[in-house]
Amino acid sequence: MSTGAGAAEGGVFAAVDIGASSGRVILGRVTSAGVALETVHRFPNGVVERDGGLRWDFDALFAEVLAGLRAAAAAAAARGEKIASVGIDTWAVDYGLVDSAGNLVAQPYSYRDDRSRTAVAPVHAKLDPARLYQTTGLQFLQFNTIYQLATEKDLDGLQALLIPDLIAFLLTGVRRTEATNASTTGLFDAVAGEWATEFFAALGLRKDLFPPLIQPGETVGTLLPDIAGQVDLPPETPVVAVGSHDTASAVAAVPAVADGGRGENFAYISSGTWSLVGLELKHPVLTGASREANFTNERGVDGTIRYLRNVGGLWLLSECQRTWAGEGFQPDLAALLTAAAALPVGGPRINADDPYFIAPDNMPGRIRAAVRRTGEVLADDPAAITRCIMDSLAAGYARTITTAERLANREVDVVHVVGGGSQNTLLCQLTANATGRPVVAGPVEATALGNVLVQAQAAGAVDGGLAELRRIVATGTSLDRYQPLVAARQGCVN
Repeated sequence: MSTGAGAAEGGVFAAVDIGASSGRVILGRVTSAGVALETVHRFPNGVVERDGGLRWDFDALFAEVLAGLRAAAAAAAARGEKIASVGIDTWAVDYGLVDSAGNLVAQPYSYRDDRSRTAVAPVHAKLDPARLYQTTGLQFLQFNTIYQLATEKDLDGLQALLIPDLIAFLLTGVRRTEATNASTTGLFDAVAGEWATEFFAALGLRKDLFPPLIQPGETVGTLLPDIAGQVDLPPETPVVAVGSHDTASAVAAVPAVADGGRGENFAYISSGTWSLVGLELKHPVLTGASREANFTNERGVDGTIRYLRNVGGLWLLSECQRTWAGEGFQPDLAALLTAAAALPVGGPRINADDPYFIAPDNMPGRIRAAVRRTGEVLADDPAAITRCIMDSLAAGYARTITTAERLANREVDVVHVVGGGSQNTLLCQLTANATGRPVVAGPVEATALGNVLVQAQAAGAVDGGLAELRRIVATGTSLDRYQPLVAARQGCVN
């Protein structure tokens, strides 16, 4: 993939991009013609049952990161290129605990583990939820870092590193917490942009439990000599902080300037395993109404605020596919979506962001059970279940955008869908129908582009701020556009 002009010659950057189900190491080549992405290594990711809970196999994950960086070094060397830096983005909220010697004491828990559910009430007994929101602006989710930490028994001598920060630490030996991810912990002051140290004290946590903050574009450190030898890169190769929360990187690459200069009037949907739906603001919205609507205020690149809600995502469909495959049925995804699109509007829907759907387990059965609880019936048919998922996601997107407009006093002209879901033509059209706004779909690789472009900006290979990064993406990316169909919208929104 390549993006349009606006970049200087010579930058080659390695992006480590890890999601909840898979990861990749990507080379981004920045030239006067734009940015070209080359995936040099792919690997699976997922939770495992270990030591009494759902955890990430972090040792295996880090080994794949090293393999990917070796592949990146080899690919660059084959072209006579030098990798200028490495940037890391992953999902949010989860962390590893490291001792004073730098050893990971256990494989990190996954947010899909149910352990933090019982910690919510004790945390709220010490910190009133209204006070929490007025300071952090964070959406209530039972797996937020603050609740996970409340389940830990003994943190003496340990430090918590969020997953991308943990990877950066193992590469460089330097402990830092990147700000966009720190803002998802429930321990970060949304206005001051610093740790909310009074909350640490109230919960009996050390104020230095997390390392100091670092901003996107700042250098974490350079590769440890042993690591450099393992990946065939020079020890002076810097690891640069990017929007390490993958959504922060994805939103940085929203091609909003393509909308006739009305970039400030867009809503975004970062569509993948989860859907992150919201607006980009200059200041957080910390009102009681915002808290009641369960919106979050997270940091973005260049100090922006990602005002959003988590909505269910394509996890629902991928889990259905996994269940069907286990039953010996492996439908082609394109054919499945075509069959779903042929079904009439007005079918049953679910609340796609219900915590009932978080854990992995017989997703088709759970979706049908949820429909039954609404008094409707959903056929045990993959096309019907797929259509239910797509309709439910689109309706959830529309509700979320409408609520965000009201709470932030902002009118939306266009909806940008980035990430894997931008390839789902049925979902994009249903979203246009449900929102009554045009949908611009793409880029698919928004997260990797945001990661690479922040590195390029830090290296001086790109001039300008966030608007220039977006202009580079918009100029050369192939985008698909969907206009709302009024008749379909009437059947899609309730």
